[in-house]
Amino acid sequence: MKSVFHSSGPLDPYSGGSFCEARLAERPHHDGTTKRDRTDPSLQPSPLRKGRGRARRAFTLIELLVVIAIIAILAAMFLPSLNKAKEKAWTVSCLNNLNELETCWHLYAVDNLDVLPPNDSIMSASTNSTALASGISWCPDHARTDTTTADLEQGVIFQYNRSVAIYHFPADRSRVEAADGTLLPQLRNRSYNMSQSVNGYPEFPDPFGIVALLPAWKKFSQIQRPVPSELFVFIDENPDTLLDAQFGNPVGLPFWPAIWFEWKVPKVFQSFTAAPSPEEMPDYLRIQNAMKKYSDN
Repeated sequence: MKSVFHSSGPLDPYSGGSFCEARLAERPHHDGTTKRDRTDPSLQPSPLRKGRGRARRAFTLIELLVVIAIIAILAAMFLPSLNKAKEKAWTVSCLNNLNELETCWHLYAVDNLDVLPPNDSIMSASTNSTALASGISWCPDHARTDTTTADLEQGVIFQYNRSVAIYHFPADRSRVEAADGTLLPQLRNRSYNMSQSVNGYPEFPDPFGIVALLPAWKKFSQIQRPVPSELFVFIDENPDTLLDAQFGNPVGLPFWPAIWFEWKVPKVFQSFTAAPSPEEMPDYLRIQNAMKKYSDN
């Protein structure tokens, strides 16, 4: 009896096909299935099962709301810490700026026979008076109105550190003013003033003899009370009172009562002659004790 052959190979007695087709049907596909798996309708997933699988992989509205609530709670927990970290970074940056400025201040005295940098007030000088103000102040700029650093760079201590960034406190968001008082988008170049006690008003015109009464040291070696380590030279001043580059204080002058001059404690600035409250008195005395007093003349 002759064997019967299919054109593609010997017949498979169980399926009616050839043995080659049977073997191909059992050969795994690249996705792990066999031809029989892919062609047998009973083994195919129904559209209903597919839809259910996709639904199980999606988030429900309740789950999304829970996730959003958790994120909000975590943000509320960590936001104070982030704010404290930001304030700490500002403090470190401010101290670094003050250290750089004081180093420049001291180097000027070393190079000028112990004479401290001049600390003249030029608040009434024209914004076009750069050449006139050059050499008579540690910083003859106009912080409220200057849109460039040209005047700032004319200061006598600028040569010791030519970085304009050290003149600005990072947390100071005060903006430059136009001639009519309109605020411009640009931030101010300077946030710091220099204490009047350190060579304040050295060449300032004094027709009434008032400036001559303001106590100030001309030379570094004259600073004895308070000692240099207890003296403050630069201070970040309230933008509302930053009219010139000098920080003024009555420091026991006989014709001034106990008042604030250019200083802002944690309260709303009202006027240059606001009297310190009992709660502010310790801070007020701390500032005066870090400057030269009238009684020390």
